[in-house]
Amino acid sequence: MNKQHNPATVSSESSLTQWLTYLESIHPTAIDMGLTRVKNVAERLAITLSDTLVITVAGTNGKGTTCRLLEQALLAQGKTVAVYGSPHLVDYRERVRINGEWANASAFVAAFNDIEQARGEISLTYFEFGTLAAMQMMQQWQVDVAILEVGLGGRLDATNIIDPDLAIITTIDLDHQDWLGDTRDEIAREKAGIMRAQGKAVLGELDPPASLHEEVNRLNVDAVWATRDFFSAPYIDETTWNWHGKSRVLTQLPKPHIPLQNVCTALAALETLDLLPSEERVKHIIANTHLPGRQQQISEAPLVVVDVAHNPQATKAMRLWLEHYQASRIHAVVGMLKDKSVTETLAPLSPLNAQWYVADTHGPRGLGAQALADALTQNKVSASCIATFDSVASAYSQAREAYSPGDLVLVFGSFVTVAEVMSVHQSE
Repeated sequence: MNKQHNPATVSSESSLTQWLTYLESIHPTAIDMGLTRVKNVAERLAITLSDTLVITVAGTNGKGTTCRLLEQALLAQGKTVAVYGSPHLVDYRERVRINGEWANASAFVAAFNDIEQARGEISLTYFEFGTLAAMQMMQQWQVDVAILEVGLGGRLDATNIIDPDLAIITTIDLDHQDWLGDTRDEIAREKAGIMRAQGKAVLGELDPPASLHEEVNRLNVDAVWATRDFFSAPYIDETTWNWHGKSRVLTQLPKPHIPLQNVCTALAALETLDLLPSEERVKHIIANTHLPGRQQQISEAPLVVVDVAHNPQATKAMRLWLEHYQASRIHAVVGMLKDKSVTETLAPLSPLNAQWYVADTHGPRGLGAQALADALTQNKVSASCIATFDSVASAYSQAREAYSPGDLVLVFGSFVTVAEVMSVHQSE
């Protein structure tokens, strides 16, 4: 879609904040699936990343943590590494890292200015503009490795204008059904769109839908599959674990701070690229890899843990890792977006001994607290255990007031929910 714009609205002298405000205003929709517009602008800018090893990561859950472990492992081997991911939690600069550090605001501004000059009358979404900026920066930096995290789906996501040297699909579950389809088969086919004919792929999903096998066969992809080609196994003392790949076995690895299956998938990717570090180095990398907003403890007294889990697969995993905290009672602060499977997402957590603090989220995709309360009631949570709030901040405040030693305050449901709580926490 073409749209008139006013070049005087922003310039190379504008701040990053001014640019982001501008980017939010120049396209009529937040999501506009398709690659034609973004490809045309990339061609005008000669963005190819042809001299860089490109790894594209898709999946319902686990993309960010898989990218993080890959990044840390490659940096440990002296590679220059750039990572593009979304959404951010608190600061837009989180979306692009260069050698483990956020890119400077000035680098974003320069890239945005280049794209604005090149796009002419081609309309770009906020996400598309940011994706092109990330690629422009990576090309200018001449990094050894570029890791691109897919924003939504894969086939029609803006990251897919670049042919990856390795495609990774972490997990497949129901999410973004308005855009990707109503079944795991349909969603898997969309995510498989990041694979290329005769290319390489690592597939971390433990129960891959038939469509994923069909796409691998159709494209004649050299695929590495979880459970068949790589898997984890507990070590004899149950406090460590072993990783089994196609040609290597790593033993007595520490328990990770990110989901175990994502560690396994990242290690398989490194093995596929012949970039798997030594066993001792892998142990150090696993022990020191964290990612904000993923099972992150932000306070000890009260004990507060935040997680961006927002779909059924993620909350099923959450139900398991919550057992580690052995909390006498959980104060669950939840805010979700309206395009999620709300009832199904809350179902795995409904048996918890919990008091629920459900909050409105705002904006075009916002969901009212009452919808969350209704979903909990459908999951047989007593109405006496549910309180509604007009903001995540007020729900979080009430949860902390009700906290007693031995309890746990759990915040989840969306990136925007976790971001609001982290902003409150950081301002105190």
